[in-house]
Parts: sequence; structure tokens; C-alpha cells
Amino acid sequence: MEAHVLRNQLSHQVAEILRREILNGQLPAGTWLRQDHVAKTLGVSPIPVREAFKTLHAQGLVEHVPYKGIRVVQLSAQEVEDLYAVRAFAEARAAGEAAKRISEKELEELRDLCQEMELCTTPDTLPCYRELNRRFHTRIAAISGRNYLIRLLDQLWTAYPAMLWANYPQVAEHSLPSREATDSAEHAEILSALAARDPVAASRAMSTHVERAGQELVAFIKAREEKGL
Repeated sequence: MEAHVLRNQLSHQVAEILRREILNGQLPAGTWLRQDHVAKTLGVSPIPVREAFKTLHAQGLVEHVPYKGIRVVQLSAQEVEDLYAVRAFAEARAAGEAAKRISEKELEELRDLCQEMELCTTPDTLPCYRELNRRFHTRIAAISGRNYLIRLLDQLWTAYPAMLWANYPQVAEHSLPSREATDSAEHAEILSALAARDPVAASRAMSTHVERAGQELVAFIKAREEKGL
């Protein structure tokens, strides 16, 4: 029993190391992960590495390619499109539920986040803006009180932004010009619906916001790919 616990702890540690290296770009999209090499590099046996690969696969960070092995997930423009479709549905539902139960204090927290985002006006503040934006969206999910939606969206927001930037470095350092003008207005519309305690309007505003962001990002990615950039 003790050996089993220690092995589980070790596989968890290995998974966390690899996960961190994937999300910070040390292991870029498309990188092959060889079990023996990883085990030797980390000074562990192959068993916890194999278990770590299973964990990362379940989190959507690596994929198994038959007869070839394990590699860091490489997102296509179509997969980015699907990811935003899932987000749009789940976040719209969460926003609708949040509108039924949001408090004045929680509304004020969201307003403060939006005001902080308004101050992020230069390329140097883009990472800060993205973090505030993540907090805005996950806070609304938390307010919904729907545990499955909260877990699903936490998982998406934990992995997806970093994976997206790792796959498409050309959009990692720049915001889309078309989004700069509309993000603020769309956030304000979501806030207005939440303040009115209107589930239908909150759901619609969130769905529109996420769908538009996805459509514009996918169009940008495809245009860059067509140009070979």
C-alpha cells in the first residue's frame, strides 16, 4: 500500500513538471515525449512517467499517435473553433445561472476587474489583461454555483490559453485589433445583464462575446497560415 501511494505521488509530480513545461512553452506543440528519455531526465523509473502521460492525456495536453508515441497536442484552427464553441455553450449557461443569484458585492468585484482591464492599454500590459479577463470569466462561472460547469470551465481556462499561445506564438504577443474595440463593450453588456438579474440576456451576451472572440481569432489564425506566417 505504501509503495502504491509513493508511486502515485511520484507520477503526480512528473505530470506537474511536464504540464508546467508544456504550458510555459519549454515543450512546444508537436514535441514528442519519449518515456525512457523523460524517465532518465527526471531520474525516475518509466512507470510514473507512463502514469503521468495518462494524466496529461486526460487533461488534453498530450495526444497518443498510434505506432508513434506521445506528443504535445498541436491545435488546428478547426480545433480552436471547437474549443470556443464548447466555451460559448458552457459559459453562456454559467452566466445565466449567475444572473439568478449574483450579489451586489459580486457585481462590484466584476466591475473592478473590468475597470482594471480598461487600464491595460499597451502591449506590455497584455499578459495582465489576459489574466484579468480569465478572472472575470471564471468568477462568473463560480458565481453560478453549478459545480460541473465550474469544474469544466476551470479546466478549460487552466490549460487552453497557454496551450493556444504555445500553438500560435504569432498571436501570443499581440491582441487582435478587432477585439480591442469590442471586448470592453461586450463585458459591459454581460455586466448589465447580470446586474438586471436577467438570465436570458446574460446567457445571450456571454455566448455572443465568446463566439465573436473565437470567430475573429480563428479567422486571424487562418489568414496567417495562408500567408505561411
